[in-house]
Amino acid sequence: MQYPIFIHKDEDSAYGVIVPDLPGCFSAGDTIEEAIQNAKEAIECHIEGLLLDNESIPLKRPIEEHLEDPDFREGLLAVVKVDISRISGKTIRINVSIPERFLKQIDDYTEHHGGNRSGFLVDAALSYMSAHAAAQ
Repeated sequence: MQYPIFIHKDEDSAYGVIVPDLPGCFSAGDTIEEAIQNAKEAIECHIEGLLLDNESIPLKRPIEEHLEDPDFREGLLAVVKVDISRISGKTIRINVSIPERFLKQIDDYTEHHGGNRSGFLVDAALSYMSAHAAAQ
């Protein structure tokens, strides 16, 4: 999954990072590169906590919504890629039947956007569950 992050810097401070789609998730770093790396770790830790507490992972909003948010005018908006399948603990092999055409579409998508089939399916399932939990 890719998460937008907002990087900002006040005078005499490190770079602060807010993850708008994960309320309460924030980080910092002395450089922009360090702030981005620390944000990735903070996102992984935050999501791991949500999973341990059996809570839904909040849906990501389109980046355009963040660009329109006046709170994010004074800083840099970036994107951090996080492999959620690594976070949730032990990996279990399963057998799933998927129509060949859909599998080809999934493989083409992951080849073009990075990642792998398993990670894509986990991301898709979590997004689906979050969307439907929010609608209830």
